[in-house]
Amino acid sequence: MREERELFPPNMEIEAQSSATMKKALLVLNCIILSIGNCGGPLIMRLYFVRGGERIWLSSWLETGGWPIILIPLIITYFHRRRSITDGSTTKLFFIKPPLFAAAAAIGVLTGLDDYLYAYGVARLPVSTSALIIATQLAFTAGFAFLLVKQRFTPYSINAVVLLTVGAAVLGLHTSGDRPDKESNREYLIGFFMTLVAAALYGFVLPMVELTYKKAKQALSYSLVMEIQMVMCLFATAFCTVGMLINKDFQAISREAKEYELGEGKYYVVLVWSAIIWQFFFLGAIGVIFCASSLLSGILIAVLLPVTEILAVIFFQEKFQAEKGVALALSIWGFVSYFYGELKDSKKKKQAPETEMPKQAPETEMP
Repeated sequence: MREERELFPPNMEIEAQSSATMKKALLVLNCIILSIGNCGGPLIMRLYFVRGGERIWLSSWLETGGWPIILIPLIITYFHRRRSITDGSTTKLFFIKPPLFAAAAAIGVLTGLDDYLYAYGVARLPVSTSALIIATQLAFTAGFAFLLVKQRFTPYSINAVVLLTVGAAVLGLHTSGDRPDKESNREYLIGFFMTLVAAALYGFVLPMVELTYKKAKQALSYSLVMEIQMVMCLFATAFCTVGMLINKDFQAISREAKEYELGEGKYYVVLVWSAIIWQFFFLGAIGVIFCASSLLSGILIAVLLPVTEILAVIFFQEKFQAEKGVALALSIWGFVSYFYGELKDSKKKKQAPETEMPKQAPETEMP
């Protein structure tokens, strides 16, 4: 017993437990942030287009244009570190190093492209159709996570992926009846293709973020994760800014605001809140990857799609078909399946050290 105590000092056990508790709390917080962004983002983007907005590059720019918001928590954590260290003058504001900065910048450019593809799809397709296509992102995330980060699959995670994919497919059973009257066949097909590519691209981006975390040659903290998110959004915004300049969207904003159905003032309110809510989505997504995995991030995004459908029914008076109820039930089932598997896996990990401890004790007796 004395040797076991030497191997596992009480203060180390307490630190490990508090660290695990903090990480779980951080995971829950990021799940909430992701839920707000994932449900609110598409709805406010749809509000922009339904009430007279037509600028696709502007809409895609708003998805990441709120990146300066991340400076607020970064500055708060910086002053907190200064206060807790004796020599506060040596405290760094940013931890990110050039290799990690370059990786985040490259992923940011891909995110900017994905923003445009997604905005184009939302502008051309009904919510039910775009939600169906975006849900296929889970299958792409699972595939790329297996290839890039060697994601370990369990029967429960496979069951969750299948259920969520089937739930998404159910949503598309009556999409033909939701087709916009003024939409041409060509525009509809291009919108469909653009949204599918957006789903595939973001399914690639999530595991790439996880791979970046694993390959980073520096200690990862949540502050560093926020810095990575800020760099990604900065370069995604720069990409979309080029598109806006070429398309002359900046000159069209004032004219579009005057013609907006809800009024000029509310037009700018919609733009500002769009930028804020989309930051919740991106920060929550990479936060979940940091605390868990890209697969869980993809599962959360997929399970929240039927919730977005219900909110669209409430706010935009869309029809709630039986298929949407079935999709919601399948999504909840898949979500519960995944977390039940994670719970069982965590219990096994807790039991493993107890069985291994007696084997390790005799090693300390060696000279």
